[in-house]
This record gives sequence, C-alpha cells and structure tokens, in this order.
Amino acid sequence: MYEISDELYLEVAERLQPLFLQGDYCSGSIDFEWNSVVCRLLLSAFVYTESCLYPEGEQRFIADVVPVWWEFHTSDESGPVLNDFSFNTLRKYLKQ
Repeated sequence: MYEISDELYLEVAERLQPLFLQGDYCSGSIDFEWNSVVCRLLLSAFVYTESCLYPEGEQRFIADVVPVWWEFHTSDESGPVLNDFSFNTLRKYLKQ
C-alpha cells in the first residue's frame, strides 16, 4: 500500500488550483511523477468559489470542491500500487 503524504496532497492541490479557478465545473486528469511513483488523478467535480475585492483587484478563492467522480492511481516500475488517497483529505489542501 502506497501512503499518500501531506507533501503529495499539496502537490496534487497545486496542480488542480488553475483548473478549478477556470469555472464552476472541472473534468479531466493530471499525470505526474512523484518520488519514482507515477500518479494519475481522474476527476469530475463541481467547484464553488468565493470572491474577495482588494484594492489591487478581485481575487477568487476555492470555497469547496464536490466530486462527482474521482480516481487516484499510483504505479511504480512493477505496475499498479494500491494507495490510501482520500478526496476529503485533499479538500483541506485545496482551500488553503
């Protein structure tokens, strides 16, 4: 079993932020390598944002993400590896 670290959750959240701030619905995938493990997140989700007005302009923040469907896959040189990814845990990092 591959344990998903806080650092990996942060990496996934950072890669998703630009996609989430484009609209109210997100559907797609991200693929990347993390410490010799290939990671892939497939996701369809509703994205709820809030706006704050600053002197420099308006800034949008992620208020919540409600997944319709998600899968997080990990694999190494020997093939697929089960993992303990949790979308609820990821949500904490998306709102930071």
